[in-house]
Amino acid sequence: MRKKQTFTINLLYFLTLAVACAVAANVFLVTIGKYHLWSGTDLGAYASSASTKTATLQARRGTIYDRNGSVIAQDVQSYNIICYLNKSRVGIGNRPAYVDDLVTTAQVLSEALGMDAVEVYDTLSSKQMEGKYQTELGSKGRNLSKETKDWIESHDLNGVEFVSTVSRQYPVGTFASYLIGYATSNNEENLLTGKMGVELTLNDELTGVNGTKTYQADKNGYILPGMKSEVVEAVNGNDVILTLDQSLQETLESAFEMTAEIFNTERIWGSIMEIDTGKILAWGQSPGFDLNERVIDDYNNFGSQFGYEPGSTMKVFPYAAALETGRYDHSSLVDSTDFCYAQKGGVPYRVPCGSPGQIGRITNAGTEKHWGMVDYDHGLIYSSNTVTASLMTSLISPSIYKEYLEKFGFFQKVDTDGIAEINGTLTYNYPSEKLALSYGQGSTVTMLQMMQAYSAIFGNGKMVKPYFIDEIRSSYNSSEVLYKAETEITGEPISQETAEYLQSVLYRVINDEDGTGKHYRIDETELIGKTGTAQIASGGSYSNSQTIASIMLALPADNPKYMIYYAFQGDYDRNAHYKTEPIKTVIRKVAQLYNLTDSLNVEMDGTQVKVEIRDEIMPELMNHSVDYALKKCTDLGLNALVFGEGNEVIFQMPEGGKSVVTGDRIFLLTDQNQLIMPDMTGWSRSDVTAFWTLANKTIQLGIKMDGYGVVIAQNIPAGTVIHDAAELSVNLE
Repeated sequence: MRKKQTFTINLLYFLTLAVACAVAANVFLVTIGKYHLWSGTDLGAYASSASTKTATLQARRGTIYDRNGSVIAQDVQSYNIICYLNKSRVGIGNRPAYVDDLVTTAQVLSEALGMDAVEVYDTLSSKQMEGKYQTELGSKGRNLSKETKDWIESHDLNGVEFVSTVSRQYPVGTFASYLIGYATSNNEENLLTGKMGVELTLNDELTGVNGTKTYQADKNGYILPGMKSEVVEAVNGNDVILTLDQSLQETLESAFEMTAEIFNTERIWGSIMEIDTGKILAWGQSPGFDLNERVIDDYNNFGSQFGYEPGSTMKVFPYAAALETGRYDHSSLVDSTDFCYAQKGGVPYRVPCGSPGQIGRITNAGTEKHWGMVDYDHGLIYSSNTVTASLMTSLISPSIYKEYLEKFGFFQKVDTDGIAEINGTLTYNYPSEKLALSYGQGSTVTMLQMMQAYSAIFGNGKMVKPYFIDEIRSSYNSSEVLYKAETEITGEPISQETAEYLQSVLYRVINDEDGTGKHYRIDETELIGKTGTAQIASGGSYSNSQTIASIMLALPADNPKYMIYYAFQGDYDRNAHYKTEPIKTVIRKVAQLYNLTDSLNVEMDGTQVKVEIRDEIMPELMNHSVDYALKKCTDLGLNALVFGEGNEVIFQMPEGGKSVVTGDRIFLLTDQNQLIMPDMTGWSRSDVTAFWTLANKTIQLGIKMDGYGVVIAQNIPAGTVIHDAAELSVNLE
């Protein structure tokens, strides 16, 4: 036994020595004799023209993920065609390294690129006659997939070569486009550079450092066999994890489309936030733009750069000031009819309408809305302008209100994660302006300020800063966290007692039969909130032709965890707070996703039935058998789809440890062989993205999604094999 081991060791030793000698001999012959032993190439013809070349090794830009690991922005490798035309360009063995067959080359390239063969031929011929060394073929010859590149190379065309390049792909398209932003190629440094949003503000963190490869080559760029090369590896950029939830973001953007269909809107904007932490779960606007195509009409982020008069959603703040200063009278009654006022020293006070000295009159929205004598609580429940104006002049003063507006962070920047924003405009000089701001007219704020301010109302007095960048991680080691966001309390403008009292009144806004927000109620959970309708100033006066309708909501009512703000500007519609189905889809999604309801209506066998909703943690299924994985998914009420014919799970989406909800689709990959296209009918955008992420563990798959809702069409038929570098296109409705 010992002799056999000794023989084996000796054999390995002599084999290793022989290989080393062969390598040394080859290097000697290359260096001294100009002869490459292994390839049998005489290098004498090339040595005189040898020169040192330096090539760039492309660094990967960091990937941007949502909170659940779905890819929002990612680098994708593509290829540009270069056609070499100079007839002096020859390769080893005198093989032409230029386009020597114009007709065949034009035919192949025209078929691959979707160009006219005559056009390709004319381009190549004319450039060659002009003495051009090389040429490209315009936009159709750029950003080609690997599949297209491989197909062209299979025709073995002389002089047709490819330069590898990297483009930025946004698989979810319009996803929070004004927050995410985009990156484009920087030709000087051959790097992608952020131009907007997170891509711009975190450009330094996302951008890597290109490497280099230095080598010897002949005059035509061919690497000489056996010559030395030096490589400095590229350093990839860091990854960014957002607080945004793809499922909620898609629901919000889908609601925008529904609202635009119901109302003649000019713009729509909204956000969803975790109240205790300030994490922004969704943020968007309409019109938006597709991050891949970048057809942009307005570069302003409505949520932070659009100053607008918010209307009655502001009424909660003079109430907060009255409660906090101890001046709120719960039982006294106030006249809800027209509020006529005079002024003294710039301070307004109520007078009987028609009195001498009267300088102005305030009415409720809709002059027919008079409730006679009501208590102050009902002034908020009914959203009465006149009662709020009485509170401003009888219980507090304009100076006290202004002090509390500053405490709530209005008319100053919130400073959220480098997001571009404005201060808003405080117009507060004349009595009319001071009274108008009590019901949200005259001065402008931003949605970002509204979200921060209402966090104190819904969060028991503590005001938190909204944020959407959660972590920055090393792209080489996901456990290496370079930055971790923390909740920032920006103030405590009111006490817990004041906040809880306001919550009780806002409960009645939604749940009383005469509350202005009753049409936002859903069966799944109870809400609190405040409606708003603001007139649009134009030409120095207000017109009813256009308004801003808005709603601020929190759920669940008994312990608010999530807030939703939704607003749209468009033609006046007195039923704006009655046609609430788009916004209710967002409310239901939040309730379902965060386990605020115990049941959900689903369709089974053509009928609607209620199923129990459970919020679970996705188990780790990788390296387990398929049978085990399917049983775990069934036990948790998850819909598992298996890809491949292996017996063991090698990748899963969502990954272990992520939050999942009853009925979610789970994707399990069992091998890296052929990937079969599933039928995506009825899938959500997040389902498609999860499949795309899984598919890219096996092949390079491009993706384009149009529309919202669920998938109604796909370009790759179900049941077919998906080829490497294919482009998946789906339509949702």
